[in-house]
Amino acid sequence: MILITDDLRARLLANGAVATGTNHVPVVKLFNPVGAATWLLTELDADGDTLFGLCDLGFGFPELGSVSLAELQSVKGPLGLGIERDHHFAPRYPLSVYAEAARIAGHITEAERLLQHAAATLALSQFELPPDAADDKRR
Repeated sequence: MILITDDLRARLLANGAVATGTNHVPVVKLFNPVGAATWLLTELDADGDTLFGLCDLGFGFPELGSVSLAELQSVKGPLGLGIERDHHFAPRYPLSVYAEAARIAGHITEAERLLQHAAATLALSQFELPPDAADDKRR
């Protein structure tokens, strides 16, 4: 599977070219299909390998940081399965909201109530969207 398409790469690079400290909306969600690791990525450095975003290796301590695209592409788990891209991920908030929700939950989450709470905690409620019943069925 191609983790980062040309379109996603262009968006990640554009975000990476903006001044640091920008609160981007995640561009892509990657995950380990046989484990708890998840990455919400917002930026790609000009080196074409260093991604930035919210990283959760499944130990209960998600954190903002960098990860190597080459390393993610090289991961091979049981049955030869590698890291995959979540084709259904539709970001609704900037990365800071996902980070705050992950801090509260102990893992990256897309639970709308938790995201709304995190947005309110960060005083970013203008990013709230109406709840979608289809999202509740996916959780």
